[in-house]
Amino acid sequence: MRKTETPAKAWVAGEIKRGQAAARLPIMFGAAQIVCGILQAFCAAHLLAAIFYRAKNLLDIAIFAAGFAGFAMLRAAAQYRAEMQNFERGAAARHRLRSTIFSSLLAAGPAGLRAKHSAELAGIAVDRVEVFQGLHAAWIPATALAVIGPVIVGLAAFAADWRGGVILAVAGVAVPAGMAVAGIGAGLAAAKQFAAMTRLQIRFLDRIRGISTIVLAGRAADEAAALARAAEELRHRTMRVLRVAFLSSTILDLAAAAALIAIVIRFLPVLHGVPGLIPTALFLLLLTPEFFAPLRAFAAVYQDRMAAEAAAPDFAALPVIAPAAPAIPLRTITAESLTLSFDEVSFAWGEAAVLEKLSFRVGGGEMLVLTGASGAGKSTILDLILGFITPQSGKIFVNGQDISTLIPAARARLIGWIGQKPTIFGGTIRDNILFARPEASAQDLAEAIRRAHLTDVIARLPAGLDTQIGEAGFGLSGGQAQRIAIARAFLKDAPLLLLDEPTAHLDPALERDILASLKNLAAGRTVILATHSALAQDFAKATGARRLDLDARRHAKFLTVA
Repeated sequence: MRKTETPAKAWVAGEIKRGQAAARLPIMFGAAQIVCGILQAFCAAHLLAAIFYRAKNLLDIAIFAAGFAGFAMLRAAAQYRAEMQNFERGAAARHRLRSTIFSSLLAAGPAGLRAKHSAELAGIAVDRVEVFQGLHAAWIPATALAVIGPVIVGLAAFAADWRGGVILAVAGVAVPAGMAVAGIGAGLAAAKQFAAMTRLQIRFLDRIRGISTIVLAGRAADEAAALARAAEELRHRTMRVLRVAFLSSTILDLAAAAALIAIVIRFLPVLHGVPGLIPTALFLLLLTPEFFAPLRAFAAVYQDRMAAEAAAPDFAALPVIAPAAPAIPLRTITAESLTLSFDEVSFAWGEAAVLEKLSFRVGGGEMLVLTGASGAGKSTILDLILGFITPQSGKIFVNGQDISTLIPAARARLIGWIGQKPTIFGGTIRDNILFARPEASAQDLAEAIRRAHLTDVIARLPAGLDTQIGEAGFGLSGGQAQRIAIARAFLKDAPLLLLDEPTAHLDPALERDILASLKNLAAGRTVILATHSALAQDFAKATGARRLDLDARRHAKFLTVA
């Protein structure tokens, strides 16, 4: 447990150190508010004394009233500037953290994130990041002001009456211990709340994805009840966080009440005999809320630090972004004719070796078909080429250059990919095809549509290319979605084409039609086709493709496909 907490606390400490450097100006504005509050209390005390005991002295009343109003305006201006800057700092911190998260996730790739559920990753990028708004915008400045504020107010109280200053100091010292106990409890409760939220997110997303199966199995009511129980657990956890957090306010209220009573007791015996002490007594009474105001603000945001520490393990566990390798510019790669080769590449998922010293070479315009049972390594080979994972030994070369030295953008421009279920975004068909090359001309777009055999399909749609389709291809058949993916590949015109079960789940007639489109797409390109389909294998054989049977390699290790 200790090993898990240490990186998280170190990560939070780094965020606090970063935030403190940017919080100096808001802290100065906060200190200015406190000074203005002291001067307001001074003016208010003398104004009240002048009204009740020297009502005929109108000049004193006017001076102190003008002073009170002026310092109130200055205090409001300082508070406004502090809050605006704190909000901007919090927004900048959230933007930086989200950029870091997305960069880390992109660097890890799909293969590096298989251990985490997508709902958990979404929770980190959305809910967990929001926690750090409070840390940067509220907790960091409040921590500094919780020290600076009572010191400034205490010095003013000592200057007015040393006994009153001692009373405030004693009451102030008693507050941190109680707040620490409440804060630790709030942190533990926040950690449990985050766990309950993550469980609810994962359960909800999984049930939405499998809603059709749940309905067909007649389990809709049971799953709805399970979701309700998870939501109720989250509600209980959230209320527990709030209950524990409110203890800090209770402790502060008790300390402030005790200080007020002590000050009243201090001055009560002498007020009748020494009327001149009335402004001092009123000043100290008005200073008491000012003394506890920074502590109250700190108590209100103390759970933000605890919540940040509860969320920090998720951030500390994210993949570390490795330093960029020396990049070879794209111009050094001949895009018209691309040769791909594996040189004794090995890779294992955990303890299970998938590829062992695999070597093969695919020249420009050639096709290599990867066959084998599930788990034989077909998808692993494609992941290696795409850069989602890196070889544990051996190298991959593109036109004689180590592919790992290419900048990601260069690698992406070289590769076209079509999977068994293409990614379709909510929007128009035009936007989905142009996703491959947004700057493409209308002529290039029309040519890609024609070559993908999409012309007749689009002509039958109510708005043609501007027909709206739903997220994940809602409104399209499997074959139509696959044709959009093929049109994308035509438009991108990448020299290396990776086909990962492109005709899976299609009926034989539609599969033949799609394979005919893929035949046109593969012409002149270097193609690697991973498939179980007998039709796809016959199609590849008819085009003169070579075959790499990964099941056979398990019985003939170190086989080289030349």
